[in-house]
Amino acid sequence: MVIPDSNTPSPGRPIVFGEVLFDCFPDGSSVLGGAPFNVAWHLQGFGMYPLFVSRIGSDALGEQVLDIMQRWGMDSSHLQRDAEHPTGQVEVRIENGQPGYTILPEQAYDFIEPPPVVAADFSLVYHGSLITRSPVSRAALNHLCEHTRLPRFMDVNLRSPWWEHASVMDDLRRACWVKLNDEELDILLQRRLSRPEIPSAAEQLRADAGLEMLVVTLGADGAWVFTGSCAQYGEPVRVDEIADTVGAGDAFSAVVLLGLLSGWSVSVTLQRALEFAARICRQRGATSLDRSLYGGFLQRWRDG
Repeated sequence: MVIPDSNTPSPGRPIVFGEVLFDCFPDGSSVLGGAPFNVAWHLQGFGMYPLFVSRIGSDALGEQVLDIMQRWGMDSSHLQRDAEHPTGQVEVRIENGQPGYTILPEQAYDFIEPPPVVAADFSLVYHGSLITRSPVSRAALNHLCEHTRLPRFMDVNLRSPWWEHASVMDDLRRACWVKLNDEELDILLQRRLSRPEIPSAAEQLRADAGLEMLVVTLGADGAWVFTGSCAQYGEPVRVDEIADTVGAGDAFSAVVLLGLLSGWSVSVTLQRALEFAARICRQRGATSLDRSLYGGFLQRWRDG
């Protein structure tokens, strides 16, 4: 089965809208990330040349963002500068060997202004749910989508206390395609689902929200895709040596977007997304500067 085509993206580049930030550790080190940034990074690696729309501070961290984007060949023309708010940061703390996170308020990415883009040049808009915590950035996102009339891909990332149930559900209904994990599905449906209950509950959510496609990831247990006409399960890809799982979901999302833009079938897209996410689990961090990583996958997928 092929991915539903009533909102098949038109030829053109994807727009990735949302946060770019640094995870800041107690030892003073920091790692660049943010789900939308990670997705844009992978799409660039796969040759899709996304337009990344975000906002950074007029500070040293902002200069680091610009520098690494330019090194990777990313389009920074819509990376806005903010003289009043800092480049995004997340404070990471280690408690009993496990990381905890504090997402700081009033960051530059909370104040994104509507970008002047022409719909004909682009194919779809990707965004996560964190960026909508701010009324300013939410308004800019809605303006972008209403102005361009491009279909939305929404990546649900529920980060307490920065989300509200009604708001997230409203955003789901505005999207064409949505990805979330099994825990987030439980939270949005406000009940604990057993594994056998997930398919029927997820399909009901997809239908109620009017989505063309709903993707539910299950961590180490694989993923489901629901389209109304099919429910496709993808077996997990074994990872012999896990370095960390940071950014695995973002890697998965990037390949689902690549599948949409390339016209892959649901089954092919699902398997390739699981494969790439598993590969990212073998490295430290969410992104890689190794261009051969992306070239190798593209070659294998072309040959396969």
